[in-house]
Amino acid sequence: MTTVDTGARRRPRVPPFVRYLARRLAIAVGLLLGSTLVGFLLVQAVPGDPVAANLSDEALGDPQAVAAFEERWGLDEPLPVQYLTYLANLVQGDFGMSQHTGRPVLEDLLDHVPATLEIAVPAFVLSVLLGIAIGMFAALRHGKAADQAVRVGSLLGLSTPPFWMSLLVLYLFFFVLGLSPGGGRLSPEFSPPPAVTGLYPVDALLAGEPMVAWDAVQHAALPVLVLTLITTATLVRFVRSALLEVLRKDYITAAHAKGLPARTVRYRHLLRAGLVQIMTMAGLTFASMLAGTVLIESVFAWPGVGNYAYASASALDRPAILGVTVFVAAAYILINLVVDLLYGLADPRIRLS
Repeated sequence: MTTVDTGARRRPRVPPFVRYLARRLAIAVGLLLGSTLVGFLLVQAVPGDPVAANLSDEALGDPQAVAAFEERWGLDEPLPVQYLTYLANLVQGDFGMSQHTGRPVLEDLLDHVPATLEIAVPAFVLSVLLGIAIGMFAALRHGKAADQAVRVGSLLGLSTPPFWMSLLVLYLFFFVLGLSPGGGRLSPEFSPPPAVTGLYPVDALLAGEPMVAWDAVQHAALPVLVLTLITTATLVRFVRSALLEVLRKDYITAAHAKGLPARTVRYRHLLRAGLVQIMTMAGLTFASMLAGTVLIESVFAWPGVGNYAYASASALDRPAILGVTVFVAAAYILINLVVDLLYGLADPRIRLS
């Protein structure tokens, strides 16, 4: 009697969330690679001569000096070779050398990113809390005077140029009221604390210097305020629109008809249903903050990524410009990846699709 071999072993079933994660990681890697190519081509298309921007008039008159500069920065190679060389170095964590500062671009970024985080993180947390609270408040009072007031206020916040709001806030709280110090991260009488995290308030507390920490918090207060006002205006309008769409759903009407408490309907049904859209906007908002707000940082003399990008562009420092471009692209891609994963955790239908 012959027996049938059933044995080809079944392949272990991959959990849906693992497949979902693998797909998202593959997409993220592809997007990052594409962003490096687009960034490289855009930087090359920037008008201006990096040799003229970085060498003195005397050096420009010396062909050997010009040739040495081009050789050092790889400007004498064809563009495909330059890109492949840059990509190979980037994989090893080498962003190149800044032509303006003479330091590795990665080191420059690591010096400037903590300053941006110092104002971006608290502004983001405040904006999300205020945006959800005010947006829900307006949505639940749709068409009433309170809703109209919120709409007008958020429109004013969106319409106000960031540099003008920064100047207004600085003038009011520094020159008129004297409640806040001027620009920069610290007052002249204080020295930066020993670097641990790069965040001055945290590092100062770790070093046992509470006065330095308090001074750093005071300096960050106005940039955080401006960022919060601008970002909250955006989130309020988005949250209001998202929740109004959910309020029109039949199951919300049914929940009220069943006599469920208003608090339960708001938080377990209304807010939860609009959470996916709100998470998307919140993620994009935080990524834009990490990219650096050039105008706000310039007004407050804040040494963040935005200021570094502006200085690099002014000096036509191509390695630094490309480094900032890659950093910004990576921030957007990483945050979108995190949001996608949160989608999969929050809604099983997404990760099974």
